[in-house]
Amino acid sequence: MSNVQGSGSARVAVVTGANSGIGRVTVSSLLEKGFRVIATARSKERGDAAVADWKKESPDAKIELVLCDLSNLDSVHEAAREIARRVDRIDVLVNNAGGIIGERRLTKTGLEETFAGNHLGPLVLTQDLLPLLEAAAPSRIVNVASDAHKAVRDMMWDDLQSAKGYSSMKAYGQSKLANILFTRELSHRLEGKNVTVNAVHPGVVRTRFGETGSGLLRFGIALIRPFLIDEKKGADTSIWLATDPAVQGKTGGYYVKRKLVVPTRAAQSDEGAKRLWDISEKLASAVPGTAAAASAAGSASTNGVATA
Repeated sequence: MSNVQGSGSARVAVVTGANSGIGRVTVSSLLEKGFRVIATARSKERGDAAVADWKKESPDAKIELVLCDLSNLDSVHEAAREIARRVDRIDVLVNNAGGIIGERRLTKTGLEETFAGNHLGPLVLTQDLLPLLEAAAPSRIVNVASDAHKAVRDMMWDDLQSAKGYSSMKAYGQSKLANILFTRELSHRLEGKNVTVNAVHPGVVRTRFGETGSGLLRFGIALIRPFLIDEKKGADTSIWLATDPAVQGKTGGYYVKRKLVVPTRAAQSDEGAKRLWDISEKLASAVPGTAAAASAAGSASTNGVATA
């Protein structure tokens, strides 16, 4: 017997990085609007604490936790399977989680952690959940990107994983450019399916962001913290894109303060968006120690990807 639970009359939303920052505000707003929300978090302790707080605020809140480490693609696939066991449709997916890391680190599968967690993880999760999003059409995907994409002129095609030299801000900026290119390519692929996808710059928000960044970054954030916007303002455009009738049917855009804006030239490239999609799929499908991994790594290297 299937253990999938139909969503009934409640719309279903999935929000990543939900236990803190703008993700937490986004969940609270969706709960207030009557959504059944599946919140993902890396830490069970923090996730459970957040769920307890939401339940305390509203005992009838339809909120549940699924563990997901976006930098670990095995964890991403398992999270998607768990979500599919619980619901038969998803009306809204908010890819909110993201972070900046002070030093270059590799995941267990040999991927640079910023690139994996900020780009590959959300891409894989979205792909895995597309059948549920299509089942709920009209449905919406919101990708939290950033104006930090302006920190790089283009994707570092010959060194996507920063093997030749690591800068936390460049790695982060590249991952945010990747979010916008992913949004652009996905919007083309979803044409005619009544599933929209848009990217958003939340603003520079007063959250825990940057805690794992370099000492210089942490110092800089400490200096400007009094001038940063609060989490509620930071989450506003994501919530608007996820729920407002005014943007029904609009797709492939990049929004700041509820306004459609033009990102950098690199972020507008259809060729770059398609190229990144193809490389990302090869990397995401690679499993170290297998023939498929060797094949994928070889194909990736022809596209200028450093996989070490």
